[in-house]
Amino acid sequence: MKQLQVIVAGGGIGGLSLALSLHQAGIAVRVYEAVRDPSPPLGVGINLQPTAVRELTELGLGDLLSASGIATQRLNLCNKFGQLIHGEPRGIAAGYRWPQVSIHRGRLQVLMLRAVRDRSGADNIRSGLRFSGFEQRGDKDVVRFIDRDSRSELTDEADILVGDDGIHSAVRHQLYPAEGEPRFAQQILWRAAIEAEPFLDGQTMVIAGHFHQRIIVYPIGKAESGKLLTNWNCQMTVPDQAPLREDWNRQVEKKKVLSAFGGWRFSWLDLPALIERSSNIYEFPLVDRDPVSAWTFGHVTLLGDAAHPMQPIGGQAGSQAILDARALTRALIETSEPAAALARYDADRRPTMNDIILRNRNLGPEAAMQLAEERAPNGFSRVEDVISQDELDVVAKSFAAAAGLDVETVNHRPSYLSP
Repeated sequence: MKQLQVIVAGGGIGGLSLALSLHQAGIAVRVYEAVRDPSPPLGVGINLQPTAVRELTELGLGDLLSASGIATQRLNLCNKFGQLIHGEPRGIAAGYRWPQVSIHRGRLQVLMLRAVRDRSGADNIRSGLRFSGFEQRGDKDVVRFIDRDSRSELTDEADILVGDDGIHSAVRHQLYPAEGEPRFAQQILWRAAIEAEPFLDGQTMVIAGHFHQRIIVYPIGKAESGKLLTNWNCQMTVPDQAPLREDWNRQVEKKKVLSAFGGWRFSWLDLPALIERSSNIYEFPLVDRDPVSAWTFGHVTLLGDAAHPMQPIGGQAGSQAILDARALTRALIETSEPAAALARYDADRRPTMNDIILRNRNLGPEAAMQLAEERAPNGFSRVEDVISQDELDVVAKSFAAAAGLDVETVNHRPSYLSP
């Protein structure tokens, strides 16, 4: 029987997860990445939920994750004065069999890239090649790429094409040519990663503020200095600003960030000091896209941000891309005809992801902070006088259940692939 051949357009977390997963299942895969050298550890922090860490562990990356990141033990939601609204255990401390791992996105990318090269062969990671189009000819996909340096065109052929080329996906654009630009939420994000002394217990993630202005701070790894590599993210509403195209390399002067967050000093964190010491601060618009009615068209499908570009709420985007990869691999193993397998994957994943896109627009599990701001804009003596525990539980548990993040689901669902 002829071996199934898969082309993946995009070598991000989702594409590399799919490459590792397909290789584990004995399916041939070639990953095409537009960046010429994807090896340098660029970017800032990312949170991997236990459901995604489970999958990476089953792919043999558990020890590398533990060595490279921080096992987050707690999440604190606070108001703009640093007062605790709600705290909850995370990962192992919450009863999961796998940790929540906070890690530098670039480090994660590098360790996954090395694993793909070691297992599948370096020839199956083809960089510096930008997807330019595809044609479905019979039961084959003929895929075209442009070399970023020479501008020459290269053509490859496979049984399946998977687009994992981000929120500006060229694969998705060919499927939905009239879709237009991403939806700008009239908010801007400023992000950086810096070596710093631990705050709180050194294993806690904090989100503070409200819908129109908030911060996210968490450690993402140990540094050689003995300090912790710490990710900070400042986000605020900019109603009069025109949308910017996302650019991972767009830097901003720290005085711009300090003008908005220079007073955010708490007993447990001096945010302005982190901002002052950060050498590279990056600016991003908060964007997503509306849900679509299909990811799969014949032998072509979408994955990760190309399929469900969402606002970065609840640590979902990277984790869900990993689950996409595993669900797609399972469908290909259990369904003999490629188009039917892709349709099965679509039906399995898309309704849930479409729901999460919309939930994230309403702050997802962080909605409790907005309730506190509306009811107690000047702070509180006791959070119980502002928000009941029942309300807090409803916010947290409803999102977890919808996203498949609850302890029972993560711990006891069958593996996507048999070990």
